Amino acid sequence: MGGRNETSVMYFILLGFPTTAELQLLLFSALLLAYLLTVLENFLIILIIRTNHSLQNPMYFFLGNLSFLEIWYVSVTEPKMLVDFFSQDKHISLQACMTQLYFFVTFVCTEYVLLAVMAYDRFLAICKPLRYSLIMNHQFCAQLTAGCWMCGLITSSIKLSFIAQLSFCDVDKINHYFCDISPLLNISCSDSSLAELVDFILALMVIMVPLCTVVTSYICIMFTVLKIPSSQGRKKAFSTCSSHLTVVILFYSTTLFTYTHPKVMYTYTANKLVSILYTVVVPLLNPLIYCLRNKEVRFALRKTFTYTRNT
Repeated sequence: MGGRNETSVMYFILLGFPTTAELQLLLFSALLLAYLLTVLENFLIILIIRTNHSLQNPMYFFLGNLSFLEIWYVSVTEPKMLVDFFSQDKHISLQACMTQLYFFVTFVCTEYVLLAVMAYDRFLAICKPLRYSLIMNHQFCAQLTAGCWMCGLITSSIKLSFIAQLSFCDVDKINHYFCDISPLLNISCSDSSLAELVDFILALMVIMVPLCTVVTSYICIMFTVLKIPSSQGRKKAFSTCSSHLTVVILFYSTTLFTYTHPKVMYTYTANKLVSILYTVVVPLLNPLIYCLRNKEVRFALRKTFTYTRNT
């Protein structure tokens, strides 16, 4: 691009949230509390699932994996963001930026696929109850989980292989609080059209295929549940899906537009606010949704704390 310094940059400056000192302290406190609560909530869910025999089934196996994923998902962006609130040096090296982006994309893509697998699990449990235990054995559950991680790792590797080929010149400021695809595509001084096209195609595949799986699964579940003669039976069947469906809606609705057209999204100042939703708010709410809307998890939680107090 004409008029731009072609000397490659070795670091970026994450602008974060430039506000007054008082508001910075308020934001820092709120985000630190959110991060600590998210890690604690998900750790508790993992602990409860591992220590309660009543939760040793595929649905909670996948929930435990989701909680494990969420801990890493928030830890790849939030600690750096919190440090930058009171640091004069908001630099991040090019290598560290690419590393953060690689793991963030891996965790996001893995969560998309894992949520689809959890919907498929509910489909089998409700629509194919007689074959459920035969199909969803421990080996198959482990294979599905490994497939989710492989999908995330491979997708992230392909995306990063194209983004790493871009040149970053005199513009070293990123108007964001972490290294995401959209700011890197926009500050590149080389032609980013191929990287953007690859990112768009992979985003569609990783988002739309799991989304279609979720939608198809829940359509089948809905028709099956409506055939149940008793209202109590219908309510019980829907209750096993409500928490997962709520989490799916929250996660997909906050990430869908951002990652299907990242370069356009970066032009909006609301980009950081939308990012806060899916990097901070949604991970904070997910464990609460599963605990508050799931009787088995609530019972296991009370049982665990009662046992802890009595020992």
